[in-house]
Amino acid sequence: MQRNATAHWEGDLKAGKGTLSTQSTVLNKSQYSFNTRFADGVGTNPEELLAAAHAGCFTMAISAALGQAGFTPTSLDTKASVTLEGLAITGVHLVVEGKVPNVPDQTFLDIVKGAEQNCLISKVLSIPITSEAKLIK
Repeated sequence: MQRNATAHWEGDLKAGKGTLSTQSTVLNKSQYSFNTRFADGVGTNPEELLAAAHAGCFTMAISAALGQAGFTPTSLDTKASVTLEGLAITGVHLVVEGKVPNVPDQTFLDIVKGAEQNCLISKVLSIPITSEAKLIK
C-alpha cells in the first residue's frame, strides 16, 4: 500500500504561496504559505499536518491495544502538539482523554505509553515524544 500527497508552490519563500492535495482529496489544493507556517495566516502548514497525522495514528494505536486487551473505548480524544524551535521540530507531546468502560487506570496508562512509542508515526520520528493520559470515568 502507498499513500501520496502533492505540493505546488509559486514564488519566493516569504511572498510565495502553495497548495497541498492528498490522494483521498480530503485536502484538495489547500492553501499553505510562509505566513500559515510562521505567523497567523489562513491555511495549513507541515507541522500542523504532522500533528494531525500523529494524533490520528496514536489514537488508533490506543484503540487497537485496548481491543487486544478486551476493552472497547467509548471515546478517545487526542491533542498532538508539535514544537518548532527555529527551523527544527524538537518534539511532539500527545495528550489523550479516554472513556473506556471497566479499564483499570494502570492498564490505560500502560497502553498509552506503548502507543506513544509504537504507533507508526512515532516510529519514524527521531525526536522526543511524550504523552499524558486522562481516563474519564
